[in-house]
Amino acid sequence: MRDAGVYQTFFKDTIDALAEILARRDATLEEFEAQGTGLTITYTNKNGDLISKVNPLITLWNTLNTQALSYWKELGLTPSGLKKLNDKSIKVEKKSTLEAALEALGADR
Repeated sequence: MRDAGVYQTFFKDTIDALAEILARRDATLEEFEAQGTGLTITYTNKNGDLISKVNPLITLWNTLNTQALSYWKELGLTPSGLKKLNDKSIKVEKKSTLEAALEALGADR
């Protein structure tokens, strides 16, 4: 964020939340790899049928990765997120006609 020029101290809580998500995501991947079962798991349901489904660890990893991506965007750590932050920082607030008139009256005194 510092390299991109968008770091602000008020982002600390968001950065901490992202760090927690990434730690959980990485732990989930380690558990998946240690399990060694692959992308799908097969189990026997109560009727005795063999059922294959996506490994829940992969589903959790994908959810955590999606959450992390939304944080990365908000923090300006993706191209679109960086553009959004930069556009907000350089955007000049437009004054209302009344504000401009009052400012002009104050400047004439």
